[in-house]
Amino acid sequence: MNLIDGKKRREIKYGIEKRVVTLPDGTSLPSIGQGTWHMGEDPKMKEKEVKALQLGMELGMKVIDTAEMYADGGSERIVGEAVKGRRENVFLVSKVYPHNAGLDRIVKACEKSLKRLGTDYLDLYLLHWRGSVSLEETIEGMEILKKDGKIKRWGVSNFDTEDMNELWDTKNGNNCMINQVLYHLGSRGIDYNLVPWLEEKNMPIMAYSPLAQGGSLRRQLLTNPVIQEIAEKHNVQPLQIALSWTIRSNNCLAIPKAVQEEHILANAEAAAIELTNDDLNKLEKVFPKPTRKMPLDII
Repeated sequence: MNLIDGKKRREIKYGIEKRVVTLPDGTSLPSIGQGTWHMGEDPKMKEKEVKALQLGMELGMKVIDTAEMYADGGSERIVGEAVKGRRENVFLVSKVYPHNAGLDRIVKACEKSLKRLGTDYLDLYLLHWRGSVSLEETIEGMEILKKDGKIKRWGVSNFDTEDMNELWDTKNGNNCMINQVLYHLGSRGIDYNLVPWLEEKNMPIMAYSPLAQGGSLRRQLLTNPVIQEIAEKHNVQPLQIALSWTIRSNNCLAIPKAVQEEHILANAEAAAIELTNDDLNKLEKVFPKPTRKMPLDII
């Protein structure tokens, strides 16, 4: 990988490290990290995926998100290879299946993730989505993992506003650090009341698929005339404008997945794009905030 010289890497890393989100415990993180969904599925891609994550780390995207579900643990193994010898410079996030979130399974599930990742602890452990296990039991399990040093902090994923209210009213529920949800210009349902709820609690969101998950929605972002106009103005790519919009509030940590070097570079550079009020107003007209409660988007 040699598209980026040393000076350029330093400039990009500076831009990444300047744009941060802050967790409720005061931890500051770069607002763009790396997703790993679908990594680890094809053995032929292993070397390329490992190098991709390492390049992202070198550019300052130190938050790496994975899950026991991804490639049945294969994604965690890819991440483990990528962070070998670099653990102290990475903020590792993984997620537990709902059916493994009870007291009888969560510790073992976490230990298996740690083994695949080749580390003694996770910086953040998320409940992947709500299942049949009670929030009380899951929280208790998370707190045990914290006490034992296997995780530093915990959070949730795919929780809507009602879920967050219930979580907050549960013992130790206010120890939740983040909510990972689908969020991009073409999927703004959470802006109605979930984002305001999280902002009130000083809790950031972690946006998965911040550039849409391929298909027609991503094509809409790529070809939208307003996005193209703003991209030309800033001399960047349309998807970089879409990613910059996602992190505009400094309360969102986006985790785009990329394997191609040019895509990794584009994602990292998006942190330095400063959208003007005029840019934001134009985007608001084309991709308006919802005026009513929408079902939580999940993919």
